[in-house]
Amino acid sequence: MPAKRRSPLAIPIPPLAQLKAFEAVGRLRGIRRAAQELTLDHGVVSRHVRALEEWAGVRLFDRRQGSLTLTATGARFHGRVAAALEELLDSSSELRRQRAERRLNIWCVPGFASQWLTTRLVAFQHANPHIQLELHPTDRSPDFDRYEADVDIRFVPGQERIAAARIENGIRRTEIARPAMIAMAAPRLVARLGKLRAPADLLKAPLLHEDGDQQWREWFQAHGVDPPARLRGPQLWHAHLTLEAARAGQGIALSNKFLVGNDVLTGKLVPVLPQDTSRQVTLGAYVLSARADQWNTPSVSRFRRWLGSVQRTLKTRSDTV
Repeated sequence: MPAKRRSPLAIPIPPLAQLKAFEAVGRLRGIRRAAQELTLDHGVVSRHVRALEEWAGVRLFDRRQGSLTLTATGARFHGRVAAALEELLDSSSELRRQRAERRLNIWCVPGFASQWLTTRLVAFQHANPHIQLELHPTDRSPDFDRYEADVDIRFVPGQERIAAARIENGIRRTEIARPAMIAMAAPRLVARLGKLRAPADLLKAPLLHEDGDQQWREWFQAHGVDPPARLRGPQLWHAHLTLEAARAGQGIALSNKFLVGNDVLTGKLVPVLPQDTSRQVTLGAYVLSARADQWNTPSVSRFRRWLGSVQRTLKTRSDTV
């Protein structure tokens, strides 16, 4: 009868933090260089190494004239620790890759999520039935370091273009679209206000704001109109609340095709100005972000390609303002 294999948990081993510090110090031949790689204080790394030597009861390093080299015993142990950590890293990465193939956690600015993305995600789900989708509408960006989300979609103000190759702090970003901002209102409000011929006419009309009047201010300035120091109108904080107020005839909202495309098709909202009296003004872009090391995982890659195909389809259909 074969002997029972003893559980690894029954064998005392040093803490993982000590083993990682030991491996880095031995490989880089220095406490400070190891501390920089591990993003730890050099004193912490030094204590980890000394604690490991105390646990083992043998010297792992020779410390002579300020240099730090592995002893013969330390070198043998270092080789096995390095191999074990490498195997642990590989197996952990494989486990995360398997998870990434089966699950996609999307964080998204609420307006884009509720007015555009939600109704179209069913097409992505039908094309990728093995991927478990999770959509989290939120005004907060995720902490990618803690894997709170796989991808994130935000509206980023400004005119600077964001290339797909841009990587900052381990996060890769790309523009989804840079839509024109259009003044929209309920048909009954437009009829009550009378014919509005030019952007300057809107200064006398009831305006609706999200988190301030900055977007309206930039829109007026782009049309050559100098707005007053303060633009009147309620502040509603969220795009979907602003649009709901516009549908109720409470004022004019500044929006784009992603948020009002369905409202235009159903006649709930209409452009306030004739197309020939206002120019195409963009105030920012919808941007997709993900960890750079997850950018090409199957679920993230398929979602990015799907978004691109949906965008190309929109250009040839009436799903625009």
